[in-house]
Amino acid sequence: MDYREAIDYLLSLSDMERGYQASPNPTMSLASVRSLLARLNDPHLGRPTVHITGSKGKGTTSAMIAGILREAGYATALYTSPHLHSFTERIAIGGEPVSPEEFAAGMTAILPAVEAERESVHGDVSTFGVLTALFFWLVRAQVPRVDWQVVEVGLGGTFDATNVFEATEVAVITPISLEHTQILGKTTVEIARDKSGIIKPGTTAVVAKQRDPAVLDVIRERCVEVGASMVDVGGSYAVEVTEKHPWGQRLEVRRSSGEVIALRTPMLGRHQAENAMTAVAVADAIRARGFALSDHAIAEGLARVRVPGRLEVMGQKPLIVADGAHNGESAAALAAALREYFTWKRCFLVIGVTRDKDLRAMGFELARLAELIVCVGFRNPRSMDPYEMIQQIGFLGPAAVAEETVAGGIETALAHATADDLVCITGSLYVVAEAREAVLGESVVRG
Repeated sequence: MDYREAIDYLLSLSDMERGYQASPNPTMSLASVRSLLARLNDPHLGRPTVHITGSKGKGTTSAMIAGILREAGYATALYTSPHLHSFTERIAIGGEPVSPEEFAAGMTAILPAVEAERESVHGDVSTFGVLTALFFWLVRAQVPRVDWQVVEVGLGGTFDATNVFEATEVAVITPISLEHTQILGKTTVEIARDKSGIIKPGTTAVVAKQRDPAVLDVIRERCVEVGASMVDVGGSYAVEVTEKHPWGQRLEVRRSSGEVIALRTPMLGRHQAENAMTAVAVADAIRARGFALSDHAIAEGLARVRVPGRLEVMGQKPLIVADGAHNGESAAALAAALREYFTWKRCFLVIGVTRDKDLRAMGFELARLAELIVCVGFRNPRSMDPYEMIQQIGFLGPAAVAEETVAGGIETALAHATADDLVCITGSLYVVAEAREAVLGESVVRG
């Protein structure tokens, strides 16, 4: 099959990201994922693994960890989700997304095993489950071999399609907040319990700074239960932003030993400084397990990592910034960063979310900045209707209007903004992707 046929096949499967299933529960069981991998001769095994979950910052932190490992001389494979413009973005080998041709060849190779699994007793297969198997198959196919794989969880932890390892070197849990509560739990403690399922015997669990101390207790209990060690990043590390600009920031991370490492990153915001601190802690954990990894590699790796759609400056006069803030805490971090890192007079907010998100919590954080809120729809079946969005956040103070598309919403904001103003585009990463297409002219590989 070619790339278009591969994407058509993937999108014909059950897909929680796009709402193509009858229930909110995971559509492909772990038993089915493991069975599919067994049919492919277990391509997920045979190399050191960093497995990462959390509610905020896991994609950026994953990219930072992979960047550090590459600077240390290791060949890396990185698996993340969702993508902005093409499914190929989810599978990066050596820091570069696989080509559409490689993607299609891999899908062609694993298709017989996928079809056999679909006919087995295990039940349905899903888009994400097949993508996960494709990632591992492509990693094993690399010549020379990949030294490290960095694997981001899709949803939760315990029952996620990526949770197929008996052992990993490092399990990372980024900040936990309320998300997917109908699936993962109604409290941060319940969500932490689900996400801590990626911690395996002998693993080093690196836990980012958490707002809720009870989250640390849950994770610590899991570590004791399975025989894993735990690094509390908030208790063992500290980070200070020493210089900040619209194009990057300088940091100092202090270890518990008192040693300080000076860093720079193009990623903006206090929350990205804390993601960098977590990445340093992961690098230290990898080094403690006997792998060669210098502070120079840490500094250079972080300096080179740029993740699109995270406080991304897409225009000047007026300032146009896009960020995939998808819950209340992410929105609070975005609001703080907009105040601290940029200069502007008025803010025009363009926002779109999926129906499962707590829009009101996001609105409470962002509305106080805004002169006008433009609620938008986007190309995803789970997109919340923009008129329903107005009903949820229209009472927060600023005037609110609805536009059917992201491009239309940006046009409305720009029609009101002057050169000294800010247009902030936020909510779902699907919204950010469409904004990049409209503003930057980003081409889209179908899928």
